[in-house]
Amino acid sequence: MGEDADERAVAREAGLRAAAHPVFARAAVEGRPVFWARIELPEGRSLADLEAVAGGAEVVPVHVADGGLVLAMTTVRGVEALEQGGFTVRLQDQVEETAAFLVRDDRPVLPAAPLADTSAEGRARVEADLRASAAFDFVASELAGTGRAGGPGRGLRDERTVVSLGPAPGGVYVAAAAGVPVEQVHIEGAKPGHTERLLPDPALLSRPGEPDAEGLVQRARGLAPAAGLAGAPSAATVASVRAAVTPDVIRAHVARVSGAAPLVDDGPWKVRSRDAASDDNPVVADVLARRLDDLGFAVRLHRFTWRGHRLSNVEAEFPVEGSDGAVLVTAHLDSTADQGEYVDENGRRRPYDPAIDPAPGADDDGSGVAAVMAAAECLSAIVKSDRKPTRTVRFVLFNAEEQGLVGSKVYARAAAAAGDSIAGVLQMDMIAGFQRGGSGGANGARPVEIHAGSAVPGPAVGASETLGDLVATAMGEVEPGLTTQRLTGADDPAAGRSDHASFHERGWAAVAVCENFFDDTAPATGTQQYHKPGDTLDDRDHNTDYAASIARGVTTAALTLAGL
Repeated sequence: MGEDADERAVAREAGLRAAAHPVFARAAVEGRPVFWARIELPEGRSLADLEAVAGGAEVVPVHVADGGLVLAMTTVRGVEALEQGGFTVRLQDQVEETAAFLVRDDRPVLPAAPLADTSAEGRARVEADLRASAAFDFVASELAGTGRAGGPGRGLRDERTVVSLGPAPGGVYVAAAAGVPVEQVHIEGAKPGHTERLLPDPALLSRPGEPDAEGLVQRARGLAPAAGLAGAPSAATVASVRAAVTPDVIRAHVARVSGAAPLVDDGPWKVRSRDAASDDNPVVADVLARRLDDLGFAVRLHRFTWRGHRLSNVEAEFPVEGSDGAVLVTAHLDSTADQGEYVDENGRRRPYDPAIDPAPGADDDGSGVAAVMAAAECLSAIVKSDRKPTRTVRFVLFNAEEQGLVGSKVYARAAAAAGDSIAGVLQMDMIAGFQRGGSGGANGARPVEIHAGSAVPGPAVGASETLGDLVATAMGEVEPGLTTQRLTGADDPAAGRSDHASFHERGWAAVAVCENFFDDTAPATGTQQYHKPGDTLDDRDHNTDYAASIARGVTTAALTLAGL
């Protein structure tokens, strides 16, 4: 049993029967197939209603599109239970040795015929079908005949490497055979984070984080004890943050993880890449874990497997007895340079190769890593001065974000299974890109985006906006020179596209904070080296003063929420 399609393919070749989730162990023993399925919720039925049926059947969700559609794995027995419960089920392809992805396509949709006489609902349905078809055609053509699919599509009928599972929010669901690197396909014009790996998790329906989200909103409204939400940040906390989170500190951390300086002080070795497929990645994770351990935190490596690579999320915790929930300060530690241009020894263009190509990722997301490390150093100094938070604080560095949010999904799924209580998640993903090099953007503004949007309705929506309010307030106190841009709702351009989304999926309040990168209402001032080997510390648009300002705002918000 295992969710890794590559591992299941090896097991199948060895003559074993394989199951993609423990729920399907009996089906594997009995030789019954498991299918990808689209589950439609009738009007008036909720995810809780679906969970009440699916929780006792051979059904495991992998993605909740919105309040009315769920993509899941199921058997025929599972279908029978769902249909008896009043839900519509549309079977797609067999799961076998495949993995599911959501691929978003931001290109304009051009209907073949006018839709003026069609209802709004009908137009939306036609546009969704057209977008899904266009996105799937692009992905299939990119994978076909490129040698990137790892041979014939094992586990898919007719030896196809990838099949469509139907329209998805902003794009298409696809099932890819073992070894097919869907995450390496880039639709021209698509916004960052357009490919999301989908993992099986019953908590996608039960959404165990919703009570925590409701508690956050109640505290903000004065309906519950307001520890960590009462007024502006304390003067002592602001002073501590300003002393600890400085441009020099941020620059030093970025230099170490991006290869501009030795990873270990006074050592000879420098990081070439933090790509999840790079040999450097686990070394960086281990060194960051040791640094956090030296600060006095309880450090754990949360290990998982991705395409045969053993990876780790890094967690450092300051536990507080009696805490009503943990405050998470997060970033992703991996990098990529897969949008660079590369040539072989004969001068011919070739694909990006993480085994040999540099991926410094100074901005994406070395800047976020630096901010998390600086925030941890700040809390360590505060604790040593005999001030203690009233909530548990965790500093978490997620791995394999560039492969579709894999590490954060594994982490959030484990937290849900363990019954963790999480007060809020503050994710920093790219905070150093500023094209005007410190001279100011339009009218001298230094914009920072605060993303709280989620496509799935529920308490996490309002709670994430409340968390965004806290971040904006903290930014105004500690760094009044920043101009905050609040992006919320299902139309948030970063919804589902960074690690905060893994917590939204399970009902927790979460925000992603970044440079001016996603918001396209005006010319962006963020990095021009996104996913390229030029994303270095000495890039002309890499600005550690700007990064430190954003890091101070997020750190102040996190410590305030933690009761300091």
